[in-house]
Amino acid sequence: MDITDFSLTEQELQQFDRDGFIGPFTLYEPEEMKQMHKTVRAQLFNRTHAPYDAPLDVAITNYDRHLDVDLLTHHVFRKEIVHRLRSILGPDVICWRSEFIPKYPGNEGTDWHQADTFGHASGEPQLVWPEDESFGGAINVWTGFTDATQENGCMLFIPGTHKQMNYDESIGMTFDPVANKDVVKGQYARGFNGYDYSTLQKDKSWQPDEAAAVPIVMKAGQFVIFRSMLMHCSLPNSTTDKTRLGYVARYVPGRVKVYPDTDYVKEFGGEYRLDRFGVVQVAGTATDHKNRVAAKSLSGLDLKPLATY
Repeated sequence: MDITDFSLTEQELQQFDRDGFIGPFTLYEPEEMKQMHKTVRAQLFNRTHAPYDAPLDVAITNYDRHLDVDLLTHHVFRKEIVHRLRSILGPDVICWRSEFIPKYPGNEGTDWHQADTFGHASGEPQLVWPEDESFGGAINVWTGFTDATQENGCMLFIPGTHKQMNYDESIGMTFDPVANKDVVKGQYARGFNGYDYSTLQKDKSWQPDEAAAVPIVMKAGQFVIFRSMLMHCSLPNSTTDKTRLGYVARYVPGRVKVYPDTDYVKEFGGEYRLDRFGVVQVAGTATDHKNRVAAKSLSGLDLKPLATY
């Protein structure tokens, strides 16, 4: 039977509202993902059409490659993803960011964090929801390009923590990749791309309830959907030979303002121009009139939303 509608059921929506995440779901079979991983990895080195002109050792080089790598462009439009997102966000859905998140053998864990405005690095919001709406953040779709295990650094979620922010993103953080590397917090070394995320805590004495954390173990080709405001982190990669690679695409309703009133992304100690950036409308037609909308990918693909599914 050919499944053409992947919308979440009422029971699944209730589960998502309660827990802040749902999945994993299988999108690619292991051999299919293995080939996709090989193909995409080779294409990532070609930065002819890459959206940001940044040094290769800066994390932003991993951002938004769905705008220029065709397989990733097709990925963010997959109906197995988009149908489920419409169930959560409504008919008008835009993909505003994507990034690869590698965890190499021996890498530290990722610190506990939540994201609402995504302004945590600079203190300036990158997403602004309408003022009359109480909920914010983004819906993250995290796809495993490799297996994600507790040994190689899978994510941890604390269910139900998406309804209250424990961090104040307007404070901003200091980028210091030397001082903020391999800092032991709790059971193991944790970091956040050169930042100390704990500096944003509203209550400096507060600690996440790690006893309630759930490991998100996934096979290559599977994806999990979660709210960015959900408390999440990842374990360190304790292996000597297995890289964990995830690809996260971030979605919001079209009515959300993306990078409002700025021409730059301000992260990782630098400012990177947005002149090649555009949100991708994956469903519906409506978006905030100030949002930059990409009609074509940077490699020339037409970007047409799933308006008829």
